[in-house]
Formats: sequence, C-alpha cells, structure tokens
Amino acid sequence: MIEYAVRNPATGELVETFEAATDSEVAAAVDAAAAAYASWGRASTVADRTALLHRVATLHRERRDELARTMIEEMGKPQADADGEVDFAADIYDYYATHAADFLEDEVIELGAGEGTALVRRGPVGVLLGIMPWNFPAYQVARFVAPNLALGNTIVLKHAPQCPRSAALLQQVFRDAGFPDGAYVNVYATHEQVEGIIADPRVQGVSLTGSERAGAAVAELAGRHLKKVVLELGGSDPFVVLGSADLDATVEAAVAARLENTGQACNAGKRFIVVDELYDDFVARFGEALLAASPDAPLSSETAAERLAQQVGAAVDGGAVLSSAGERAGAFHPAGVLTEVAPDNPAYREELFGPVAMVFRAADEDDAVRLANDTPYGLGSYVFSDDPDQAQRVADRIEAGMVFVNGVGLDAAELPFGGVKRSGFGRELGRYGMEEFVNKKLIRTVG
Repeated sequence: MIEYAVRNPATGELVETFEAATDSEVAAAVDAAAAAYASWGRASTVADRTALLHRVATLHRERRDELARTMIEEMGKPQADADGEVDFAADIYDYYATHAADFLEDEVIELGAGEGTALVRRGPVGVLLGIMPWNFPAYQVARFVAPNLALGNTIVLKHAPQCPRSAALLQQVFRDAGFPDGAYVNVYATHEQVEGIIADPRVQGVSLTGSERAGAAVAELAGRHLKKVVLELGGSDPFVVLGSADLDATVEAAVAARLENTGQACNAGKRFIVVDELYDDFVARFGEALLAASPDAPLSSETAAERLAQQVGAAVDGGAVLSSAGERAGAFHPAGVLTEVAPDNPAYREELFGPVAMVFRAADEDDAVRLANDTPYGLGSYVFSDDPDQAQRVADRIEAGMVFVNGVGLDAAELPFGGVKRSGFGRELGRYGMEEFVNKKLIRTVG
C-alpha cells in the first residue's frame, strides 16, 4: 500500500500524512477529467486556454515561497534549487501560453497531384494520466501539463508519494487560475488504481518520469490497452573533456553538473570521461572542488542515501578507488569521486543518484566516445572541447537524446528534453513537447 506522506529527510520527522484515494475517488477523478474534456477541452479556444496558463505562471511566482518551502520539507531540495525550480516551471507555462497558437496553426500540405487542398489540423486527444517523480515536484508537472492543457487535453495527475503537499498546492494553483473542474485533477492513487486508470477507455495516454522498473511496468500496461506513452527514465550522462584552455572553468562546470539538486537529477553529469593528457590534472582539481562543495542538504530520504552508500561500497569492493568528503549520516551523503572503475565493476553501468562522480581515463577522442556510449542509458551528455569541429563531431557520435557543448545548466522551456535507449522515449518541452499527445488530423478537400 502506498503511503502518501511528508517526511522531512533532514530530520526524519513524519510531518503529515495524506489518505490514499478510494476507488470511488479515483473513478470520480477520471469522470471529472472526461467531462471537462467534452465540455471545455474540445470547445474552448487556444486563446481561452493560454490565458489560463499565463495565470498559472503568475500564481507560481506569487506562491514561490510556499511551493519552494514545501519541496524542501518533502525531499530535501536546496533552497536555491527550490526557488529556481518554481521560476522555471512558471517560465514553461508562459512559454506554451505564448507559443501554443503558432504551434497549433494548420499545416498546409502541397499536393503532388490532383485538385483541392490538404492540411493537418492539430487538436487534443482526451484525458491523459501523468505519473510524476519526487526529485522535481513542480518542474516535472509543468513540462507535462503545460503543452497538454494548451492543446485542450485534460489531466489526471498522480504525484510521487513523497510529494503529497506539493501535489495539493499545484492542484489549487490550477483551480485558482480558473481552469474548470476536471481539467487538472490530482489523485493519491495506488499502483492497482493506476492500472485501472490506464485501462479506462477514456484515458488516451500516459506520461511517466521515473525509474526503469516503473517505466517498463507502465509501458506494458499501456501497450496492452493501446495507449500512447511518453517515458523519461534514468540517465548516467557522460561529461566528456577533450580539451580545455581553462581547466578551472571546466572543473567548475563539472562540479555544477554533478551537484545539481544534490546530484539527484536524471540528466546530471555522472560519468566524467577525460582524455589522457588532461586526466591527472582534471582528477586532482575536480576531486578537490567536488569534495569542498559537498552538499549540506540531504538526499530525498534515508533510504536513498543508504542505496547510494551501498552502490559506492560495492564499487570499492569491485576495485574502484574512492575519495570522499566524509561519512553518510541519515539522509545526508557526502560528495565523492570514484576512479579506476573497470567495466566489470557493478557501478560501471549503474546510475548513481547523489553527489558521487565516476571519472574515466580515455586514450583519445575515439576512446572517449566509446566510453560515453558504453552505457544502457542515453538521456543527456556534455562535451567540452576548444576545437569547434571536434565538439560537433563528437556530439554527432554520442548516443543520447541531448548533447550540451561547453556548457551546463542550459535547459530551457524551448529546448526539447528526452532520451534514447533505456532512458525512455518521447520528448517534453519546446515545440516537440506539444507533438506527443495530439491528433494530427488530415483534412483533404476537393470540389
């Protein structure tokens, strides 16, 4: 049975519990979303919907302190990260409110033969289920919800059990913004109830951000019921250093890439791959800088910290060398650097979700690409080089959904987010985020 509860990871205190939904409450949520789609989603104009999204953005900014404080208490997010997340979520709502009309314009098709016209008209598909993670309680919701509400789809939202208060606050934002009942409905659903929601013929698609295990289970269910799925799963993103005229700046970027959200971001830099001539200098500077910046914020839970400590211990037992800023204490896990991680080490192909980095020596550019791609994941990646041609060449060769060249923290509302391989499929954000759950209806006219 899922427990929806706020448990402060910094103190271990159980702050508040929330009742899981009853079967009748879940049924009512889907009923409300279906009714809203019939009466509002299909009948409202883009202008109507985007005006409401602008209001959602405004309310995020007005309630930033409350939303940020809640995320900190639920999952230990550092204050600056919490404030930045709420602002980014607001930017996403404004982005789709501003651009939805252009994205949804009719697309005229030039006919090869025959008279008349043809066009593709984009429209909503119906009720969607969103299954959200704990690591970004506001941002993850925004990137799923904003484009789909702009389209006219309606949302049933199941948030992470660790974030029930964020879930309630966000639902209130949509109500206060003026969205009709059922346009956005929060449910504290169990796994069994989620299966029922996916099976409901009125639900047309599912978006999940979470673990591989959860993604596989949801994709299997959705496939059984012929529902569209978008999955954003794990990542073990390579950070490839091929050349650097300013190694201190590169190290600073590497530390930032590893410690975002206390290291608990799917697209954080996790595997640092450095060419031989820079390796020793990089490891010395990076290790010193990362350990000095060891987070004073906890991981999301004591269980998460225990899991990371077990992975690090297994890596050391497998022959890796660890440099650490200290010892784990409850949900607090120190920063660390693992070197000499061989391919047969259990950590080699795992995702370390916390402030611990792995550093690998590459013989040359080809070897760096090989190491970067030697992973079951393919979410994001980073390439640092002073040679523009080399940077673009390597970016083309990396097997990932995103490549960031000579920079970190470059995510934006207009940039598509998503991966390949075991990191999932589909895209969120940008124009592509509006292309997932949409009916691209052909209208061919003659006469």
